[in-house]
Amino acid sequence: MADTYETFNEVLVKLYNDIMAIEEKAVITEEFMDISNNDMHIIEAIGMDTPKNMSTIAASLSVTVGTLTIDINNLVKKGYVLRNRSQKDRRVVFISLSEKGIKAYKHHAAFHEEMIRATIKDFSDEEVELVVKALSNLATFFKSKI
Repeated sequence: MADTYETFNEVLVKLYNDIMAIEEKAVITEEFMDISNNDMHIIEAIGMDTPKNMSTIAASLSVTVGTLTIDINNLVKKGYVLRNRSQKDRRVVFISLSEKGIKAYKHHAAFHEEMIRATIKDFSDEEVELVVKALSNLATFFKSKI
């Protein structure tokens, strides 16, 4: 059993490092050289649905609103993100993606879709469910540590 845990740990650590390095190379292309991998994850958290307030975005990224504000300021300057004040309460600022931000979001989503498809391509439905359960357990563990 010890060998299984050791192997599992090695795979997870290597996988994390590889995903971060490969994702950056795949996602930060010539078109998106002015942003970082972290910026792409902020763009992903903003999403393409309805505009979100800063607290909602910060919570989804597990960062403070202050930290997020610096990154949002840079993304606004670069043209990826828009800020709009609420019509009901002028103190509330909603964040949404610009056309350029939507393009970056779709580019990043395509990488993730390709990664997931490659991961489960030869799996049965039961195997997919098992992997999802294992990864959900891992995600729950990480959330409990935040």
